[in-house]
Amino acid sequence: MKILSVEQLCLWDQYTIEQEPISSINLMERAATKCVEWLLLQYPDVAAFSIFCGKGNNGGDGLAIARMLMQQHYPVIIYILEFGHKGTDDFQTNLARLHQLPKADIHFIQTEEQFHALPKEQVVIDALFGSGLNRNLEGVTAKLVEHINNSRCQIISIDIPSGLFVDHSSNGNAAIKATHTLSFQCYKTAFLVAESQEYIGELHILDIGLHNSFFQSAFTRFELVDEVIIHSIYKPRNRFAHKGNFGHALLVAGSYGKMGAAVLSAKACMRSGAGLLTCHIPKCGYEILQSSVPEAMVLTDLNNEFITKINDDLTKYEAIGIGPGIGTAAATKMMLRELFDSYRSPIVLDADALNIIAAQKDLLQLIPAGSILTPHPKEFERLFGETPNDFEKIELALEKAKELNSIIVLKGHHSFIATTDGKGFFNNTGNPGMATAGSGDILTGILTGLLAQGYSSVETAILGVYLHGLAGDVAARELSMEAMVAGDIIKNLGPAYQLIQY
Repeated sequence: MKILSVEQLCLWDQYTIEQEPISSINLMERAATKCVEWLLLQYPDVAAFSIFCGKGNNGGDGLAIARMLMQQHYPVIIYILEFGHKGTDDFQTNLARLHQLPKADIHFIQTEEQFHALPKEQVVIDALFGSGLNRNLEGVTAKLVEHINNSRCQIISIDIPSGLFVDHSSNGNAAIKATHTLSFQCYKTAFLVAESQEYIGELHILDIGLHNSFFQSAFTRFELVDEVIIHSIYKPRNRFAHKGNFGHALLVAGSYGKMGAAVLSAKACMRSGAGLLTCHIPKCGYEILQSSVPEAMVLTDLNNEFITKINDDLTKYEAIGIGPGIGTAAATKMMLRELFDSYRSPIVLDADALNIIAAQKDLLQLIPAGSILTPHPKEFERLFGETPNDFEKIELALEKAKELNSIIVLKGHHSFIATTDGKGFFNNTGNPGMATAGSGDILTGILTGLLAQGYSSVETAILGVYLHGLAGDVAARELSMEAMVAGDIIKNLGPAYQLIQY
């Protein structure tokens, strides 16, 4: 699903108005109707609705919602933030319509003294500012936001919580902390970054019938990975295929005390569909890996406790994954440098491989083209430096992906996949139950297995991250997020594959 910028969202509204055709006030009516339908399903027995409106079109939405709720005989109190200007035409139209109803309870706010108590039994609707906001809230407006946040009421934001920007960071801004956000037609970038999550609450995307041809033709930098994208990538198996058709993967993993990382990664690689898997591990892990993953072949290092050298013909491997549990011993660092010198096909780099690179930055320029780096936020920071906010981190990931000619998977709730051509993909599977030891090792195994099967680096990253999260979602439904361990993700890769096949 494409993620549109603020400018594109405005153009989409205008395109719909011209092409459907429909008047802007009737399009606003359509949006308000969808919101009211949701509100009445969610809060059929509410004591009252308190609706806070600015004087832009977001406030116009709020006034239309107020009128429709009153027509359904719900108690409604309307508060309008008043700073002298008339407001937009559609705001004025909806205000006039509201005045036609008997006993419309409207209050205008200019100072803090005009704030009213908000009993916690009420539901507050935030229609102060929408996607068009381009400056920080201050003065009475910021104080009003604080007043609403302190109310202990359920807060429903229309379009986007007031105070948040769509396309750039809102760090430090006064902003509504919504219980639910009712937005329209498609995701916005602000909904997908960690810094916004305390404000968004539970997100609901409402279809208000904007003209689909605009959406289909729009070019966007960012997309949200959905079933359409996954089905375009996934390659069903030929019934006459054999294991040689699905690649030979090499995993370089493990050290003394960290052989569990190698086991998890190897199991995930096999479950991802790789035809053959060889694991290069230290001697201490031989019995562990042979008994835990009998499907894999094992090569042992000369060293007992950590990996020092890979004495093998690397050209026979379609993909290599390296990093889980390898540690950062001096000899292991040298091994990674030698690997970059001798293997020029894409490599999946995770965990300690990334930590080694972060400590020896010249290695960045030796990474083979098309490789996939999978840092969590702290590893990303060690590799590429600090950024002041999530939006700049995303831009830095895109810049570095292009510079290194590699794919960067910035792991998180909506993991961000930065590609070499400047496009970015937000993942839409996964849950907090996956924040557990070994989850990243499993992703490394999945990505290595997919890369070995012939998926491109971009396809591997998108499909692998999606499957990883989907398996975690299946596990969470069965076990709860709290009780999940990393091995449960592996166990549910099969059900995850079944879900994407239909």
